[in-house]
Amino acid sequence: MSRQVVRSSKFRHVFGQPAKADQCYEDVRVSQTTWDSGFCAVNPKFLALICEASGGGAFLVLPLCKVSPLGGLGPALRTARHDESLDGGLTLPLREPVVTLEGHTKRVGIVAWHPTAQNVLLSAGCDNVILVWDVGTGAAVLTLGSDVHPDTVYSVDWSRDGALICTSCRDKRLRIIEPRKGTVVVEKDRPHEGTRPVHAVFVSDGKILTTGFSRMSERQVALWDTKHLEEPLSLQELDTSSGVLLPFFDPDTNIVYLCGKGDSSIRYFEITSEAPFLHYLSMFSSKESQRGMGYMPKRGLEVNKCEIARFYKLHERKCEPIAMTVPRKSDLFQEDLYPPTAGPDPALTAEEWLAGRDAGPLLISLKDGYVPPKSRELCVNRGLSVSRRKATSETSSDVISRLEEELRKLQTVVQELQKRVDRLEDTVQAK
Repeated sequence: MSRQVVRSSKFRHVFGQPAKADQCYEDVRVSQTTWDSGFCAVNPKFLALICEASGGGAFLVLPLCKVSPLGGLGPALRTARHDESLDGGLTLPLREPVVTLEGHTKRVGIVAWHPTAQNVLLSAGCDNVILVWDVGTGAAVLTLGSDVHPDTVYSVDWSRDGALICTSCRDKRLRIIEPRKGTVVVEKDRPHEGTRPVHAVFVSDGKILTTGFSRMSERQVALWDTKHLEEPLSLQELDTSSGVLLPFFDPDTNIVYLCGKGDSSIRYFEITSEAPFLHYLSMFSSKESQRGMGYMPKRGLEVNKCEIARFYKLHERKCEPIAMTVPRKSDLFQEDLYPPTAGPDPALTAEEWLAGRDAGPLLISLKDGYVPPKSRELCVNRGLSVSRRKATSETSSDVISRLEEELRKLQTVVQELQKRVDRLEDTVQAK
């Protein structure tokens, strides 16, 4: 009788630990929208989530050091990473945007920041158009029109250096696109046979991971080599639940986490460079189902507790942090768990990336812990932003000249009125 060999992995015993009640965010009404998104974004200082409100489009910004919500309004279905510089959190609701991006003709369902270029933001709308923005000027610098995606875009993900994007679409096609050229590098028809939405993310070594459904409506996860999309490197069927699986990939550990909308569990797999490539590790389960999920960047984790991932699980009226931890007895820094990871600083300017340059993320060490910067602001050229949206915008000198002209006219009117008053007084005195 042959003995089954158990594959060795330092991540086999990773376990999930939900936060205690006093560390959860209570009384937050999560959006009821059925869009297949995580509805949540996290950085080392703040949590942002899409919440329910009349008219839609509302979101909350919550300081991680507090558990009471402070809110702001703005249209969104999906949140992306956000600014880490608002020390002390928000003191008033956000009512005036730093910059307004106008270009889509229908609602926007996806936003994704470029991983290494400053101020470059991608958005995908229900108009089947993907726009790439230079947020610093408020201008749409690249457009992928409906000739690229003839139907709704389900998911978009940047490659690690931001040179490519991969998209999944309602037309059942998986595409890898060079956005600066507007060209489809390669595409795959029906990576999953089912009719439900497919989601795709780049993973290590030129591979893409997709989640979808079989013809019999079974949930699937597949791994693909971008150079050979004819057949998947690995295809696994999971269960018959109906919730779309949202993938979150950690390039430092090569672990991918699958969080299903409406599920009460998080599955995780390890990706290796040799067959069978995709290895199931374990599953975290809880009693309550999730409406959405946020994922903390590695620099926001507690390395002294061997925490390798943290999720922010959205309930109907609560946000619950869940820490994923590797059990270790030593209190020393575990270098094998925490290689240098992506920091918050951009490697390129928007202009450099648009000119054709690519660069991987600037890496930082977590050995001494990560301290978020005290001052980091979004640099917006307001003059350019306004002029692009309003061709007749005035310069400062124009405004001053106009005001001086109006002042002269008012002075003339006052002088005429004074003369009339003088004449009336002379008339009264004469009588």
